[in-house]
Amino acid sequence: MGHILVDSISKEYPNRRKQARWGNGSGSPSSGILPVLSNINLEVGDGEMVCILGPSGCGKSTLLRIIAGFETPTTGSVLIDGQLVVRPSSDNIFVFQSNGLLPWMTVWENVELGVRKLPDLRSRERKVAEQIEIVELEGFEHHYPYQLSGGMQRRAELARALAINPNVMIMDEPFSGLDFLTHMKMREEVVNMHIFTGKTTLVVTHDIDDALIMGDRIVVLGVCPAQVRLNLRLDFPRPRDFQKLPELNKLRQQIFLMQGVTYAV
Repeated sequence: MGHILVDSISKEYPNRRKQARWGNGSGSPSSGILPVLSNINLEVGDGEMVCILGPSGCGKSTLLRIIAGFETPTTGSVLIDGQLVVRPSSDNIFVFQSNGLLPWMTVWENVELGVRKLPDLRSRERKVAEQIEIVELEGFEHHYPYQLSGGMQRRAELARALAINPNVMIMDEPFSGLDFLTHMKMREEVVNMHIFTGKTTLVVTHDIDDALIMGDRIVVLGVCPAQVRLNLRLDFPRPRDFQKLPELNKLRQQIFLMQGVTYAV
C-alpha cells in the first residue's frame, strides 16, 4: 500500500502583486493569476522514497500539500492506492517543516496521539514504546518538547507519525533549522526508518546531497510555474559516498548545474 499517481497537476493562486514576478510577464496583474505548478505528472511506487528538489519558491511544498490533501489542485488529480485524494487522511501523514509537537504534552503523550483510537490500553502502550525505541528516545518518554534538542524533537515527531502506521509518509524539509551534525544524524535516521518500515516516503528538500544520499529516486522541479525537469531512479548502493561512487558524484555536479551553481564543493 502506498502507490501515488499525480496526474497533470497544475495550481494557480490569485495574483496580488502590483508588478510581474517574472521577466516574461507570467503572473502579471493583467492575468489576475499566479501560476505555481504546471502539468506535474509523477508516479511513486509502493515503498519507494522519492526526494523532490527545486529552487526556493518553486512550489515544492505546494505539491506536497496537494498530495496530502491539504490543498486542491486547479487542474489534475492525485490518486493514492487508486483512491482520489480530496482531503487529509490518517493513511497519509504529513510531517511539517516546523516543530509540530504539542508543547503541553510529554514525548510519550505526543506519540500516543497517533494510537489514541486503539481501544486496548496495553496495545497502545506497546505501540508507543515500540515507536520511541525505533527513534532511540528511550529514557526521554516523560520529557516535554522544550526539554529536548531540535533533533530529538524531530525524532519524536517521526515516532508519532509512525505510530499511526500510515501508508505514506510526507515530509516537508524535515531537517530545516538543525545544526550540521544533527542534520546528518537525522538524515541517517530517516534512511534507516525507511529501510525498516518500508513506507512510501516523499521528502521535499533544498539540499542536493540529502536527496542523492536518501532517495530511491530524485525529482527536480524547475522555476515557477514548476514543471518536472528530471525524474531519475538512483540505483546506487547504500550507504552512499560521493568519493567512492564517481557516477553519483557526476550526477551531483549535473544537478548543481541545473540549479544554476557552477561549482559544488
